[in-house]
Amino acid sequence: MNIGEVNNLQVLRFTSVGAYLCDEADNDILLPNKYLTDDMKIDDMLDVFVYRDSEDRAVATTEKPLIELGGFSYLYVKDVTVFGAFVDWGLEKDLMIPFKEQGIKLEEGRWYLTTLQLDADTDRVYGSTKINRYLTDCDHRIERTVPVELMICDNTDLGVNVIVDNRYSGLIYSNDITRTLQRGERTTGYVYKVREDGKLDVRLDPVGEVKISESAERLLSILKVKKHLPVHDKSAPEDVRAVVGMSKKTFKQAVGSLYKERLITLSSDGISLAE
Repeated sequence: MNIGEVNNLQVLRFTSVGAYLCDEADNDILLPNKYLTDDMKIDDMLDVFVYRDSEDRAVATTEKPLIELGGFSYLYVKDVTVFGAFVDWGLEKDLMIPFKEQGIKLEEGRWYLTTLQLDADTDRVYGSTKINRYLTDCDHRIERTVPVELMICDNTDLGVNVIVDNRYSGLIYSNDITRTLQRGERTTGYVYKVREDGKLDVRLDPVGEVKISESAERLLSILKVKKHLPVHDKSAPEDVRAVVGMSKKTFKQAVGSLYKERLITLSSDGISLAE
């Protein structure tokens, strides 16, 4: 039986205080009367969320929380006390975010991006706004054609931050935002690039074959072989022609096209194929 998660449990027996449910290991837990319905019967399988109530007892509920263990959601701060901030997570007992788990001081009446975590020592769930601590760096390639789950987060100078597949940090650049996005919205997108720092560049629309000019295709073909070319927009025209066999004007147009599609990187000593 997993605290902080939805469990599929079997109705074991009914009592004056509610129904007792059990898992495959014969652990039982109370589903209080207020969550029972007339059609429930012995041996029924129920999907219930398991957490600790106001008296710190493990209890089941048929209510659906706004967030599950390891998940992320924007939650509303109902109260701030000497113990921490208490947020509405859709259940009868509010969720506490301890002060040590607050990235910034939380204020009553505001919404904050929150993750639900489990204290292994006490078996209690808690909230945290220190989001980066609970995100993972991506260390593998993700196919561009495979859709991923996105949670829309805050705006930045570069675009909009997103959480990808409930575990990675990502960014949709401003010029890739093709529709209005709402903070907290859940949608799908496509990973365009895994960066060296393990974060992801994401687009909302499927990433198809890049449509670029013939000169850009030629330049890209050269880079796929040589990886790096010691010419750039400040290079002399004769140097550009010697290295890539095209005029400087054509070269600059090709570079611009490839750079826009993030197929190359630029540096003071030339251009390189993006990894």
